[in-house]
Amino acid sequence: MFMFVTDIFQPQRRGGNAFIVSDSLVLLMAVRLSPSLLAWLRCFEATARHASFTRAAAELCITQGAVSQQVKALEQWLGRPLLLRTPRHLVPTPEGQWLGVVLREGFDAIESTLARLRQAPEPGPATLSCSPSFAMRWLTPRMGSFMAQHPEVGLRVYGEFHSLDRSRMVHDGVEVAVRFDLGGYRDLRAHEFLDEWLIPVASPGFVAGHPDLHPARLDPAWLLHDVSPWEGAGEFEEWTHWMQAAGVKVPAFEAGHRFNLSQLALGAAVAGQGIAMGRAALMLDDVRNGLLLPLFGLSVASRASYHFVSQPSPSAQTLLIEDWLNQEAELFRHRRAEVLPAPQ
Repeated sequence: MFMFVTDIFQPQRRGGNAFIVSDSLVLLMAVRLSPSLLAWLRCFEATARHASFTRAAAELCITQGAVSQQVKALEQWLGRPLLLRTPRHLVPTPEGQWLGVVLREGFDAIESTLARLRQAPEPGPATLSCSPSFAMRWLTPRMGSFMAQHPEVGLRVYGEFHSLDRSRMVHDGVEVAVRFDLGGYRDLRAHEFLDEWLIPVASPGFVAGHPDLHPARLDPAWLLHDVSPWEGAGEFEEWTHWMQAAGVKVPAFEAGHRFNLSQLALGAAVAGQGIAMGRAALMLDDVRNGLLLPLFGLSVASRASYHFVSQPSPSAQTLLIEDWLNQEAELFRHRRAEVLPAPQ
């Protein structure tokens, strides 16, 4: 039998060393965690942590409707609500908040204990998860140096950009990850290893065909947008951020072309289809090779940056990958400063 017991159940003294155990604790001790109850609790914990049935379902690899039904079953079994369902948010009740904290602490303790008890497998390839654009434009061209330094370490790269937490990384078997976002990881080991500069770029042909380009007179139909630079960012986040820094009026962007990967927007710019908001890490080689031209002489520091993310207790392979990425990021910063104007 597995139980969660918290300080809210305090024994009462009755003379000498004798204690009376509260009725609530007796009831709790009598509860057995059946497979159904465990499933309900797991669904509720994920929902409470994400404040979303959809995100909980993605983590647990089941449907949103299944998660909602499991949580509803738990509420019916307890005879009390755990979540307040509003049109836009899920808000835990005080009881739901308390249960969510207790469950998270319990699951963390279980995961930590299992990790210590589990016999370490033979070292295999390390799985690194990062966005497809970053993988193709920045990471893979540099992997030769890693292979030369550490031929004994296999590296398996997956192109993906979903949000991460410890449960998701364990479930997917991901040892390390790179994410372009605002940071703020709570249950993982993470640090920024590379900042990012934004600057508009276009092909030489496009620039030649539009000789009077000026930030204040850009036709919104020329602009190419990565509509999901990171999870939670707005569709026009990067162009809006750059124009505000440039001190020009932000136009209505709806007429521009939209892509779900930065590399696609950059590819369209190389093809002469418009002006992309270039991230230095993804387009510096195209600038050096003359395929793209940086415009207006103004780089702006992005609100997001590249974070190295791993489990709280990193393996030796993880530390090798981390050190290598830090080295490559330092070399890249020097090359970037030679080609692009630094943000003011």
